Amino acid sequence: MEISDKSRKIKEIAKDLGADLCGITRPDKFNNAPKGHHPLDIYPDCKSVIVFAKRVPPGSIYAENCIPYTHANNMITQLVDSLGLELCLVLEDLGINTVPIPSDDPSKYWEADKQYARGILSLRHAGYFAGLGNMGKNTLLINEKYGNMIQIGAILVDIQLESDPIANYEGCLEKCSLCIDSCPQKALDRTTVDQKLCRELSNFVTERGFNLKKCSLCRTVCPHCLGI
Repeated sequence: MEISDKSRKIKEIAKDLGADLCGITRPDKFNNAPKGHHPLDIYPDCKSVIVFAKRVPPGSIYAENCIPYTHANNMITQLVDSLGLELCLVLEDLGINTVPIPSDDPSKYWEADKQYARGILSLRHAGYFAGLGNMGKNTLLINEKYGNMIQIGAILVDIQLESDPIANYEGCLEKCSLCIDSCPQKALDRTTVDQKLCRELSNFVTERGFNLKKCSLCRTVCPHCLGI
């Protein structure tokens, strides 16, 4: 089977398993990744990175209470992880070796003083390289159809596949700074996020120990929140 045919078939499988988006990129696209967070650091036999995403139910961000958004975010993360494992099993049955990447936690890298965590692989960069969207000033990936309301997953495989081109649309309006100006923690600087400031609201812990996402303004104020 030709590389292009294999790539198309794998995307079809991902969509059948529930992915709303799926793209493919090469390990060499990650050459600027920090040491230990390159696909080849994770899996030396990696020849392609399959990136997929599910959309987050958009209505959850308009609730006055933060619990619906927290619930939707948590459940979608679990669904993306489950989708990734199902895709791994299907591809393994086809003779393809796979390594699943978690959509969120767990992570190993941690700078306690800065409250800074780094995932095993930057999924927003993976999504960008695989053509799923463009980077926003809020540090979220913005997809043409679903906006920034997506949760990303990935798997590493040991076969050469056809890479997708980077998205040819702009993620942010040139002069827009709504997310930066609206952030109550002043955690955004157009290129990155100060996790220590952001965590106070994005990972708020209640007295009973529940983790709540009390703030989603960087998503909701974006003109492209629900699509471009």
